[in-house]
Amino acid sequence: MADKDAITKEYMQDNKIFADAFNFYMYDGKQVIKPEQLRPLDTTAIALPFGNDFNAKPVQKYRDVLKFLTAMTDDNVAYVIYGIEVQSKMHFAMPVRNMLYDAISYSNQVEETAKIHRKNKDRPGSQDEFLSGFYEDDVLLPVITLVIYFGADEWTAPKSIYEMFSTKDPYILKFAQDYKINLIAPASIADEDFAKFSTELNQALKYVKYSSDKDKLRKLVNEDCAYQNISRKTADMINIVTGSELKFENGEESVDMCKAIYDIREDAKLEGKLEGKLEGKLEGTHDANIEVAKKLLILEKLSFEEISSICSLSLEEINKLAKETLKQ
Repeated sequence: MADKDAITKEYMQDNKIFADAFNFYMYDGKQVIKPEQLRPLDTTAIALPFGNDFNAKPVQKYRDVLKFLTAMTDDNVAYVIYGIEVQSKMHFAMPVRNMLYDAISYSNQVEETAKIHRKNKDRPGSQDEFLSGFYEDDVLLPVITLVIYFGADEWTAPKSIYEMFSTKDPYILKFAQDYKINLIAPASIADEDFAKFSTELNQALKYVKYSSDKDKLRKLVNEDCAYQNISRKTADMINIVTGSELKFENGEESVDMCKAIYDIREDAKLEGKLEGKLEGKLEGTHDANIEVAKKLLILEKLSFEEISSICSLSLEEINKLAKETLKQ
């Protein structure tokens, strides 16, 4: 679990990936948020509820990824705080968790504004402004949190505070404030909508969506040529999140996931021969049988005689292959 959380957090730190997620969710794939407009923020959120009272108990939380946006919109400068929370498992109290994160962020903004007034020795216009530390003309920056679920199944956890309440009485709900989470869950994305992503987040989330269905996953990877040349960073993230156990060569900047999946299937076939299914011989060409023999030698679970029988190769050939393959 720790590995999954760590690699997804690191993956979403990339400004291009981060912007892509919000552009998909908020703007239907239009490139409104630019990567160069984002800068990282400290993910440690600390707040003293109810001001600076020495009896107040500090609240400390750690956001997964937090960034600050500066952009021009309609000749005005827009400032927004964007946060991403990554989940490899469903969190059944996510609305409360996100609400707390956002509330702490707003509380920090109020406290920071009050500090600036004190530092600048600004004179409040009224006793009300003095008591709150937040003046009539002061403003808050919007905080938008997006949850990205790196799981193949449907998100069935609550998406709002209302869903968590014990009562469904409409009169009570009329006065109880709701809080909804913004959520990207691969299983809920229509296949044609993945094209709205502009980065490899497209291939990553699509792979996650079909990771529990081997036939659909194989069809996906074989038909989408993007998987033949995918960055190592994305491939490693996919591998760990889905538990695919794909093997890549060290030092590769990009990988062919089609070949990696093919290789693991072939290895699985060989493993099947180690479960007592040793009757019969391979029907491939001599060169193909040599390649199979090399893999069986590397597995080191069959005797040279058994490999010789399965691959229709002489024991002399197997011994020679063993010296070459195992560097004996």
